[in-house]
Amino acid sequence: MKSFKKVLAVVLSVIMVCGLLAACGGGAANTGKGDDGAKVVAGLICLHDENSTYDANFIKAFKEACESIGLKEGETYFVTTGVPEGQECYEEACNMAERGCNVVFADSFGHEDYMIEAAKEYPDVQFCHATGTKAHTEGLDNYHNAFADIFQGRFLAGVAAGMKLNEMIEAGEITADKAVMGYVGAFTYAEVISGYTSFYLGAKYMCPSVTMKVTFTGSWYDETKEKEGAQSLISSGCVLISQHADSMGAPTACETAGVPDISYNGSTVDSCPNTFIVSSRIDWAPYYKYCFDCVKNATAIDTDWTGTIETGSVVLTDVNEKAAAAGTADKIAEVSKAIQDGSLQVFDTTTFTVGGKALDSYMADVDTDPAYEGDTEVIENGAFQESKFRSAPYFDVQIDGIELLDTAF
Repeated sequence: MKSFKKVLAVVLSVIMVCGLLAACGGGAANTGKGDDGAKVVAGLICLHDENSTYDANFIKAFKEACESIGLKEGETYFVTTGVPEGQECYEEACNMAERGCNVVFADSFGHEDYMIEAAKEYPDVQFCHATGTKAHTEGLDNYHNAFADIFQGRFLAGVAAGMKLNEMIEAGEITADKAVMGYVGAFTYAEVISGYTSFYLGAKYMCPSVTMKVTFTGSWYDETKEKEGAQSLISSGCVLISQHADSMGAPTACETAGVPDISYNGSTVDSCPNTFIVSSRIDWAPYYKYCFDCVKNATAIDTDWTGTIETGSVVLTDVNEKAAAAGTADKIAEVSKAIQDGSLQVFDTTTFTVGGKALDSYMADVDTDPAYEGDTEVIENGAFQESKFRSAPYFDVQIDGIELLDTAF
């Protein structure tokens, strides 16, 4: 099977080269190549489908980026959904390559090892994996990781949460010591820890008395567990809920209970008009367009690419004025400018403690290994430098003020 794949890959490469030669000679009526470089044929592998807010965010951006350069679904770009984090991912990545794709993306953390396996099988195809950690240590020219500084977006969403808590305190709905948020997380991975911690710090930036409780579901997408998790947090006294999980479970629970909600990966205002405040998300379109340009121009794709507010990769939805505190949009814009000019650092070590003490040194697990041992000092210039040494998050510190209700996942 492998030899057949390799032969087929060679045949496809020859066909593409012949097309290029014909284009250079001006004799081909339709070579499939634009004037500005090589042809792009792209594939996207997704863990779930559009019912997952996470996957829907990738799919929407991918289709937007593909169609912006004239690619057509089912002809020059392909989307496959419902691909598990197992051997099925390797098989689908190979299938994409055999279809003629010269750049293949996958969207889930557990896809990484299988994308690497496919990259070794097809060295002439670019394999790009979101949220992964191993590209900088694998040393493959055609395997790449990408993420964005979404901790900045989470912080800004936290600012909106803190303003809402202040409004509730000022209105006499709660006292300052009852400013307790709840958070529904998927797993105790660094990506999730970085997300809920930056969200909490954003809220604390506005509401110093805030504390937070976190529960985990053990799944990226489980509407029942996410809804039950949010309901449990609300029952325990949480007056505002956020999440790092991909269904409408938590937002729906909040709308039913009349509890303010900060969602993730897109607006839930249509379904939750009375409780949705704002949502942060990564816009993946800039990364897709960047990769397409690299393929067209035969230039190298960054091993680790990190999107920012400036690249248009870290974005927030419109603020729902019906549920948000007055002035929220203006405050978010103000804080966003401070983040961009460097005057505010999300993980400023003067703004939190660990076990009652300041964090002045930390060895993070940047070069991922089975033992998850720290290998890189990440405290610089008074802050934990997230996503500086690789694109994917490695902030896994348990700071004071956040209570984990379970850690089995």
